[in-house]
This record gives sequence, structure tokens and C-alpha cells, in this order.
Amino acid sequence: MLKVYEYAKCSTCVKALKFLDGKKVKYDKLPIVDKAPSQKELKDMLSALKERGGSIRNLFNTSGVMYKEMKLSEKLPSMTESEAIKLLSENGKLVKRPFVIGDDTHLVGFKEDEWKKVF
Repeated sequence: MLKVYEYAKCSTCVKALKFLDGKKVKYDKLPIVDKAPSQKELKDMLSALKERGGSIRNLFNTSGVMYKEMKLSEKLPSMTESEAIKLLSENGKLVKRPFVIGDDTHLVGFKEDEWKKVF
């Protein structure tokens, strides 16, 4: 089953869920602030992102208040992947959303053109 980690007050998440509903995609909706993705899920997502030229930074909600308060733009370059994954797994507010993971699906953020290729 597809898991969609989302934040109810996030307009991008709302658009993404409407998109999935319109395509009649079945999914489990999980509140990302209350339950962050697991370290395994984050590692799996990172592997998929790297295959597409992405990096650990793509997992972070870089426009979020907490990201800025923690000055992660300065700290992230010197963090190990393990440290970054642990931090993300402990605080869902730091994770870019929506965070969508399934057997063959790995999406972070909502870009409709990209999602149309998957669904």
C-alpha cells in the first residue's frame, strides 16, 4: 500500500491528495508531524532520489521554519547521511512533503508533471 506522509495545513499536500483521489489511487494518509517516516523509508527514498540525481538535501523541507531556526543550510553540508536521516526520522517538520513511498514509488514534494508519469 502506498503511504502518503502529509500535513493537513499544507496547500501542496492538499493538491497532491486531490491529484491521487482524482486518479483513484489507494493510499494510507499519515500525519508527518506526528509520525515521521522511518529511517528505512528515508534511506529508501534517498536511494531513489540519488538515482535521479538528487541528494540528502532533497529530503529536507528547506523552506520550513524549523529548518531555518536550526540553521541546517549551514550544518547539512558537514553532516553524515546517517546523522541527517536520524534527524529527519525524529522530526517530521523537517521532512519535505508530501513524502510518498510504496513498493515502486518514491516521491517527495508535489510536481504534477512528475506525478503524472508515475500515476
